Amino acid sequence: MRIRLENRPRFSRLVQIVFLLAFWQAGETIVRLAHLPLPGAIAGMLLVLALFTIGAMNTSSVQRGAEWFLAEMLLFLVPAVLALLDHGEFLGIVGLKVIAVILIGTVLVMGITAMAIDVGYRLMMRRGALRHVGN
Repeated sequence: MRIRLENRPRFSRLVQIVFLLAFWQAGETIVRLAHLPLPGAIAGMLLVLALFTIGAMNTSSVQRGAEWFLAEMLLFLVPAVLALLDHGEFLGIVGLKVIAVILIGTVLVMGITAMAIDVGYRLMMRRGALRHVGN
């Protein structure tokens, strides 16, 4: 039996938030049972992505809840700020080193991603152009 969520009316924001939290908890359970080396939240997001991909769930079924999470993201970052206050060493040289590693890592990831997308796009264009020439 397959439940098609896109045929249901749009859920309220609270129901969507609970729905997203349920996927997070399902991801945590999957990771613990399978002993996977990744966070449960990532497994939950992959589960949601799989449901989107196979067409079993529509984005409107979680859109309002996800928008709330994004709007309140600062609330989720407060514990990180409090941890920073507990560890004053991050406000000196150690903190600068951490920031440098984060910035260099971000630039490397963004650059490599951009190059991979460029190569993929060029391959797609080349294959598309070859198909048109063959017809």
